[in-house]
Amino acid sequence: MKLTVTTHITVDGVVQGNGGRSENRSGGFERGGWARPYFHPESAEHINQIYASADTFLFGRRTYDLFAGYWGLQAPGSGPIADSLNTRPKYVVSNTLTDPGWAGTTVLSGGSDEVAAAVRELAAKPGGDLQVHGSGTLTRWLLENHLVDQLNLFVFPVILGQGRRLFAESGPDLALDLAESRAFPNGVMLQVYRSAGLPQYAD
Repeated sequence: MKLTVTTHITVDGVVQGNGGRSENRSGGFERGGWARPYFHPESAEHINQIYASADTFLFGRRTYDLFAGYWGLQAPGSGPIADSLNTRPKYVVSNTLTDPGWAGTTVLSGGSDEVAAAVRELAAKPGGDLQVHGSGTLTRWLLENHLVDQLNLFVFPVILGQGRRLFAESGPDLALDLAESRAFPNGVMLQVYRSAGLPQYAD
């Protein structure tokens, strides 16, 4: 399978609390809900198509809890996102979750090497997309371990000025190929990047 990460991100790289004002307010974060005012039927339909194309989902613990508490409670036929999430296999990386309540969930636990091996084994299975949504901490770890095949970044036209950023100030260096770029109404840009090894530096 191809491991793809899809996330909403501000121009200054923030991924925290995109969904609502009260979502994920850790660390004194007060500017949640920055993505929803920019939603448009065209971009929403594209996101629906991404979810519908998933074979399997992989989550970090925080995003898993948020999704399970909302999408996991939706009735069959509620829409393509809920139907995909509730009918397809889900994996969550956690060393504290022992009894997931969301049907179809498998917990991946252990040290970094063990989890990396489990993700590689999962990605090696036949199929289409192994999708990660949100899960900023997990995404950074996947990038550090060279496990990401494709990044789908929905870039929102806002500079937030606070909050957790997708890319740390110090981390691995990665080269990317731009596979697709698309503008949606309300100013949201989709940038699709594929892994291209290490960057080349000028002398």
